[in-house]
Amino acid sequence: MLKTRVITAVALITGFMAALFLSSSLIWSFLALAVTLIGLWEWAGLTSLNKLQSILLVSAGLVFGLLTMFIDHIPFARYYLYLLPILLILATLFWIIAAPIWLYTKKPCSHHFVLSLVGLLLLLTTWLGLLGLHGLNPWLLLGVIATVSIADSAAYFSGKRFGRHKLAPAISPGKTWEGVAGAMLAVTLYGLLLCYFFKLSLWLIIGLWLLVALSIVGDLLESLLKRQAGLKDSGHILPGHGGVLDRIDGLIPVLPISLLLMHLSSFLGHV
Repeated sequence: MLKTRVITAVALITGFMAALFLSSSLIWSFLALAVTLIGLWEWAGLTSLNKLQSILLVSAGLVFGLLTMFIDHIPFARYYLYLLPILLILATLFWIIAAPIWLYTKKPCSHHFVLSLVGLLLLLTTWLGLLGLHGLNPWLLLGVIATVSIADSAAYFSGKRFGRHKLAPAISPGKTWEGVAGAMLAVTLYGLLLCYFFKLSLWLIIGLWLLVALSIVGDLLESLLKRQAGLKDSGHILPGHGGVLDRIDGLIPVLPISLLLMHLSSFLGHV
């Protein structure tokens, strides 16, 4: 199992880095959309949609993606453009308000239409985050993803070594507060290095802490959905790792909110 996980991880990292820095914007958009559509299919499985509902969900994601990619050829495109920041704001509100309430109550939702809308909102804004941050600077996108990866790895190892106090035992028994502390410490060191080498403000570290907190919420929400669905993994497309959602759960809240914050800071800088 470990060998399979390592081989899959190496292949994923190699493919991701090649796509990140060598792909054109159009190719990157298509690749990211393909991953997003797989994630939507897995979301359909986690929320117990039937086959027809799953196909409709993925089709809706595909239509949205193609409309966004070829927006210049759409009549009245300027009106459609207003929708994109609205979706980012709605996703941000979901992760800051709705997701913590959902995790606190642990109440299962049986309304397939509502679950489909939530899945579309979360996964498509993740795709917008991938596109938007890549468009600003591929290194920026890599830095955001590295933050979540560092936090995830540090949480795993510090939790294994020092974990005593459960973070959310009814949702994900393996996660501990000691793991969270390890993640925060590792990301703080990562932030200090970035600030030192790139002459950035130490306020960056506060932003990185926010991203870590959001990634934990994303991870816990996916764990809750899997537990309620009676599934160990969201899928089986990645040998040794499970599904796409199992790999990107921490990024689902982080990417769209990072993009929104970047645009907000740019806007405030011009005020």
